[in-house]
Amino acid sequence: MTTNQTDFLDTEPVGRIFMKYLIPSLIGMMIMALNIVIDGVMVGNRLGEVALAGVGIASPVYTIFVAMSLWIGMGGATLFSQAIGARDVKRAQFTFTHSIVLIALFTIVIGLTAFIFQEQLTYVLGANEETFPFANDYLKVMLFFGFILTIENALSTFIRNDQNPNLAMIALVVTAILNIVINYYILYVLHLGVAAVALGTIIAAAIGVLVLCTHFLRKGNQLRFVRIRFNKSIFKSTMSIGFPSFLSELGISVFTIAYNISLARIAGTAGVAAFSVLNYVHSVMLMIFLGMGSAVQPLISYYYGARKQVRIRKTMRIALIVASISGISAFVIGQLGARQIVGIFGDFDEEVVNIAITGIRLFFIAYLFMGINFIMMSYFQSIAQIKMATWITASREIIFMMIFILILPLLFGIQGVWLSIPLAEFIVLVTIFLYVRRNRDFMTNFTRSN
Repeated sequence: MTTNQTDFLDTEPVGRIFMKYLIPSLIGMMIMALNIVIDGVMVGNRLGEVALAGVGIASPVYTIFVAMSLWIGMGGATLFSQAIGARDVKRAQFTFTHSIVLIALFTIVIGLTAFIFQEQLTYVLGANEETFPFANDYLKVMLFFGFILTIENALSTFIRNDQNPNLAMIALVVTAILNIVINYYILYVLHLGVAAVALGTIIAAAIGVLVLCTHFLRKGNQLRFVRIRFNKSIFKSTMSIGFPSFLSELGISVFTIAYNISLARIAGTAGVAAFSVLNYVHSVMLMIFLGMGSAVQPLISYYYGARKQVRIRKTMRIALIVASISGISAFVIGQLGARQIVGIFGDFDEEVVNIAITGIRLFFIAYLFMGINFIMMSYFQSIAQIKMATWITASREIIFMMIFILILPLLFGIQGVWLSIPLAEFIVLVTIFLYVRRNRDFMTNFTRSN
């Protein structure tokens, strides 16, 4: 590592360092979120609410690919930063190469295997006779070319951990803008369907990979492809540390499938279309919180490897304040602007509009707690407290959510569906609070100086 990089992380004020990571992460994630929303707006306005619902049904496959890249990518990047913090550059470079090879192999094999069963998979995801053609067309492309998305996402994570968050941001911006331009041309000039939209997303991601590769020309770059052989110890550590990130993304797929099935049962295609609108907006908030986690993880991992507890404590305090303010702001916007948010996505039937407005107002309660939960998961993951990080992700997005979505609709109807995530997030926050109070080692790290 160069002296300037070491001085930057070790000597500059923590608040300034955090902002240098946070701002590029948030800009990149917000642009990607805007890209997701604009995609939804264009599909909804050009192809209609059934096509929009079909894309929403197939979207968990995209999420699973991202989850695979985060599982190995975040685990490997955390080990990379810890090794750099400990001044072990050779181990860092071995870990980087090992991780990228694993990601490519895993996602290609999984994608091609799932492609063989893509029709059955489409129905399992919640498609009906109306939505099947759109969902299946989108699914085929994502399964066949999804490995490009995983390479882009993992490479971006490593580059951010190699003290180049600005390039990670630029690549996200380029990918998002190209995706919007390509899909506008596909939908409004060529008048093609959702399969072409999915292909446009893949093309934009491939160009994003090329942008990220310019990092290897950068002076002071610590990422190097080196000769490797399979290393069981690094593999186990990578998969263990990265598992909460995988589970977090997998939880999004579980959430999407569970909500689609529940709302289809209660309100039919109108309920699924309303959820598609909410899910696009929810993607914006997820990107914001993911951006915060992306700023926290490289710093905490590095400081943990360098044994700098004071900087860990200061970084976490700033991150929790930012997450709290963001969550409160999102909640207020949801309460005051629900109808306007729904109107952005198209001129839907009044039934769809009413369901979506109610959904936004109830669901947005979750953002009061979600940001803090995200930051705490990133913290525990970065210091290798995997059990707690796994508990946070599994309980908020799978365990409690599934319990509530099975029980609450029986008591409160469709409102019970919308409230399942807010209640899950709140309970998880309570468990984190209790853990922090009872765990002396955690409190020592969080409050004492070196």
